[in-house]
Amino acid sequence: MITPVSLGTWPTPLEAAPKLAARLGLAELWFKRDDLNGLGGGGNKIRKLQYTCAQAIAEGATTLITSGAPQSNHARLTAAAAARLGLACVLVLAGSPPPNRRGNLLLDGLAGAEIVWAGDSPLAEVVAGEAERRSAYVIPFGGTSSVSTQGYVDCGRELRAQVPDIGRTEVLVALGSGGTMAGLVRELGVERVVGVHTGAVSDPRATVAGLLVGEVEPDALRIDGSQVGTGYQTLTDAVRAALETTAREEGVFLDPTYTGRAMAALLAGSFPHGDKVVFLHSGGLPGLFGHPGL
Repeated sequence: MITPVSLGTWPTPLEAAPKLAARLGLAELWFKRDDLNGLGGGGNKIRKLQYTCAQAIAEGATTLITSGAPQSNHARLTAAAAARLGLACVLVLAGSPPPNRRGNLLLDGLAGAEIVWAGDSPLAEVVAGEAERRSAYVIPFGGTSSVSTQGYVDCGRELRAQVPDIGRTEVLVALGSGGTMAGLVRELGVERVVGVHTGAVSDPRATVAGLLVGEVEPDALRIDGSQVGTGYQTLTDAVRAALETTAREEGVFLDPTYTGRAMAALLAGSFPHGDKVVFLHSGGLPGLFGHPGL
């Protein structure tokens, strides 16, 4: 078992959302505020990075390399974690540089990350070349691995302590690279966790089940696919409405790719749920300021 490095402030708050609960006809709605965990603007990737960075340091790495979209939350937080730990950071981002650095891309630079643009080349191919050239530790796309999944087992344990009747409460989470949902399922059980597919992976069931080898059948996972729309980077009308509703009802800001989709699914009532829900706020606010659809 890897001992994680400390990169955040734990446990993160659990906050009631009574106005949204009333709107949805829920007895209780809570926000698990993993957007308020301290480092680099906050977000769910910090729990994962505590484990992957510990592994990198144990292997003697002095440079971290990871990849993502230009507005990747994971890339931003990898850059921040590297800065905190005194490591160099290389971010391999999809496509070509935009005319202006905004949102997460601006923060990547402030944290001192070197950005390599992949252009038309596959991200994995560019990452492999950079890693070989620099002898660096590679953190997977989205920060998800069998090691980093432990970060959301930790979160599940926090929820057990914070929510006395967690056995009758559903936890709703945006599903990207799968590690957040997988860790929660491992700790809380498959029946307690609902993942909202964001379009980040082609087969979300296989992705999550692959991180829980032998623990759960893919078909047993509770995954809602109603909010993917025309693509991962596209802002849908339902997501825009979810951003506005959450901000105006509870003063909480969501992001347009992950938490916005999760809230859109909750507002649409598109999955079976009981009357007590914890909404995992996985962060992503800086991405609002770099999203072309806003």
